[in-house]
Amino acid sequence: MITGLQKELMAIEVIRTLYSQFEQIPVAEDNYGNAPFHKAFLKAFSETLEGNISAFRIPINLMHSLNTSLDQSFFEKIAYILSCGEKREFTTKKKSVLKLSRNQKESINRIITDLTNGNRAPNLLREDNECLANQDFEMDAEDFIGDVFFEDDEAVVCIELKTLNIDRFNFKAEKEKILEAKAALRNIYPNKTVKYYLGFPFDPLSATPTGYNKSEFMKYSVDFKKYFSSEEFLLSAELWDFLSGETQTMESIIEIINTIATVDFKEKFDFFQNNQNKNNRAEYIIRLQNWYLLREKALFENQEKILSNIKYDKPLIRIFNQNIFNNSGDYNEKRCTNLQEIFKLEVKQLNVINSVDYPDIDRVVQIKKKSFNKRKEDNGRRRQNSISVNCGRFAKCCN
Repeated sequence: MITGLQKELMAIEVIRTLYSQFEQIPVAEDNYGNAPFHKAFLKAFSETLEGNISAFRIPINLMHSLNTSLDQSFFEKIAYILSCGEKREFTTKKKSVLKLSRNQKESINRIITDLTNGNRAPNLLREDNECLANQDFEMDAEDFIGDVFFEDDEAVVCIELKTLNIDRFNFKAEKEKILEAKAALRNIYPNKTVKYYLGFPFDPLSATPTGYNKSEFMKYSVDFKKYFSSEEFLLSAELWDFLSGETQTMESIIEIINTIATVDFKEKFDFFQNNQNKNNRAEYIIRLQNWYLLREKALFENQEKILSNIKYDKPLIRIFNQNIFNNSGDYNEKRCTNLQEIFKLEVKQLNVINSVDYPDIDRVVQIKKKSFNKRKEDNGRRRQNSISVNCGRFAKCCN
């Protein structure tokens, strides 16, 4: 199951993405097929669009802006949250380019030539075996970037997240780059399985939001089936389940978007930006819960104890009173982290499902009070000893 912390982090990305779109002004319209993430986000604009979302006629500039946000940021960050991965660059510019042997280069060139001439069909296992090294690594591999890169004790995984403009792909160049990347990664990870995939966030041809059909999807381009097998890319729900290691992941992501992307999103966002609304305790907690902001909920539920413990510390009070989100719609992670570190409100474990388990703050406060009282008693004894010594000296002087 996706953890409570993962849901919170994904919700934060949804909020940031939505907030950035509210400056868009609808103009012309266009038609789009199945685009479940876009459709979920655009529910927040349904009143402005006057029902056009149901027929999926979307303002072009709004759709373009949303496409940019999702393709360049949102999908990658959700992938990192689910997989605990990162972006990894193996490029000349970063001085991290990998090496190949001469026989690997020759094998890859031969594979590409045969695929281009139609003398062979794509075959993942066969190609991998042909690209094993048996010489020194003396040649540079082609630059490549893993949009999502992660490794464990057994495997190294690299995924390139792709937009759906497949008709613009150079499949031949893409295949050659991937073959070189896999061979080069195997050279530096000889005892691990290396997997390299193209990742497509959803299937625009599907009749259902999370459905997919790889065979139909590959018909987007003749060259797709010419150079790639279905094992070399992950599509729609298959991609998201692979990243999380769980099932129903794409459904969970869309559910989070649907919960937050409502017509009153801006009003709810502004509600959290006004600290006076914290006076309505019950409403505030419910809204935090509904937006999956569980760490913030824990801080708020313990705010009286926290504030009583920092009442003489102005910098900490100022940190506590900062807004949850900044003016760009980004979550104030630094504020949350500072307060968690100070009061030991860290999440105990990441496998909590619907709630976040925090240490008992009463115990934390009691420990701090005991420490304060002990220091107070020690200071009192030192002052008393000092007074006694000075009084003795004064008496001697008088005599």
